[in-house]
Amino acid sequence: MRSKLLSIVAGLGLAFACLQSAQAQAQPVKFALCYDLSKSYGFVTPQIAQAANDYAKILNQKGGIEGHPIEILVQDHGNEPQRGIECYEKMKREGAIAFDFLSTPVSRAVLPRAMADGNVMVQSFVGRGDAVDGDVFKWIFPIGPTYWGQMANNIHYIKTKSNNNLKGVKISFIYPDYPFGQEPIGVLKTLAAKEGFDLQLVPNPMPGNDQAAAWSQIRRNNPDWVISWNLAGMHVVASREMKRNGIPMDKYLSVNWLNEVDLANIGLENAKGLKRGTNVTGGQSHPLMQQIIKDLYEKNKGSGDRKHLNDVYYNTGLAIYASVFEGARLAIKQNGWPITPDKMKRGLESLKNFDAEGLLAPVTVTTKDHGGGGKTRIDMWDGAKWVPQTDWFSAYDDVIQDIVKKESGEFAKNKQ
Repeated sequence: MRSKLLSIVAGLGLAFACLQSAQAQAQPVKFALCYDLSKSYGFVTPQIAQAANDYAKILNQKGGIEGHPIEILVQDHGNEPQRGIECYEKMKREGAIAFDFLSTPVSRAVLPRAMADGNVMVQSFVGRGDAVDGDVFKWIFPIGPTYWGQMANNIHYIKTKSNNNLKGVKISFIYPDYPFGQEPIGVLKTLAAKEGFDLQLVPNPMPGNDQAAAWSQIRRNNPDWVISWNLAGMHVVASREMKRNGIPMDKYLSVNWLNEVDLANIGLENAKGLKRGTNVTGGQSHPLMQQIIKDLYEKNKGSGDRKHLNDVYYNTGLAIYASVFEGARLAIKQNGWPITPDKMKRGLESLKNFDAEGLLAPVTVTTKDHGGGGKTRIDMWDGAKWVPQTDWFSAYDDVIQDIVKKESGEFAKNKQ
């Protein structure tokens, strides 16, 4: 009788253990996308959220991340810092393991809270450049190139086109006069002093619909190059003003936020010669894109409009979340379930030469470097397609590192 009772107890214990295991397997990994879906960044956020959801569906069809389904939580913050903070607090209560705001002003506002709480904040392609310093910004992950790194790479490209000598070269920088546009100015000034180029800063008030005065200034300067930190329709306005002022399009070097919609609105032929700093591979030839088309959109299971698959911003979303999902996979594989902020942090810090099969430049994230290398490339529009002008590269790494340490040191000092 006693033996039979022990057998029943053991069986119940095994059943309970199996139930616990099944419950653990069913628990989702949650990612919070607090995005501006209604105001300044509505030209890009729907595509990135759509890509994140599509990639989550593809992985969930294969069992999720190490057996755990992915859940994408999306909410609008309207590019308002206070609403971004409110979204963060809500998503924190809902159990998100990583938080993404895709806005420089909102990211800057939320950053101190995420740091104080010990929560992972994703800051790919936006936000403050010194956040790559993992010693200071322990919970912030600007994986990929920051605006600082992208600007440094742009200057290096111009240098290669100027017989490797920038002395006397005239560069005009046109930018929307708010945090996003202002972010790379310090790097520009530092490099101007180092290399001897002539820098003209041309701020333009938001929303950037009237750039007549700005381009008149640029025309009078007669620059060799114009670096633009414009967004969306601002590029179209800029192209019209360039034509009116007799400035050729091949002098225009854009920030990465210029997509196929902008090209169509400028005019595919009119945009010929335009150049862009590029963070990710565009087009639909990538294996992940092909799988998404086959498994989701050809079966009417996609997360949004199929036309967005032609947009480099969709690929940008895939690139961001390829890195984030891989970090979560490493977190669970290396340290087990349940996933915690600390495990997620260590997972992201384990990314090594990760490029999502060529979707982005290889990134290696460490405890000290949360950016992963800062590589971009320069592409040129030839009237029909983007043509890479360089391989993936990073430049002025020592200059960027010096600025990062100076700025992150100020942040650390002011916190105390």
